[in-house]
Amino acid sequence: MRPMQSTTDALAVRRKRLLFRSWHRGMKEVDLILGRFAERYLRDFEAGQLDRYEALLEARDGDLYAWYAGTGEPPEELRTDVWQLLKAFRVHEAQA
Repeated sequence: MRPMQSTTDALAVRRKRLLFRSWHRGMKEVDLILGRFAERYLRDFEAGQLDRYEALLEARDGDLYAWYAGTGEPPEELRTDVWQLLKAFRVHEAQA
């Protein structure tokens, strides 16, 4: 029988997976935006915020890029606190 994983360990594993997904989307521009955003914020996100970020990751790259660039808006269910953080995030100001 495997020992139960602590909540802290489970969140750490989840953060690592989300970080990997953020950097490996397919569209280089979106990889850069989401990868740097994830490096900056994921370590401080609680479980609910990780859920909301993961929901954003389910969107197509083209849609995410358009939303971030301001040429479109995400659906209402994705307009969350995490979306607001991403929308305000500036890649060129991020510490890589």
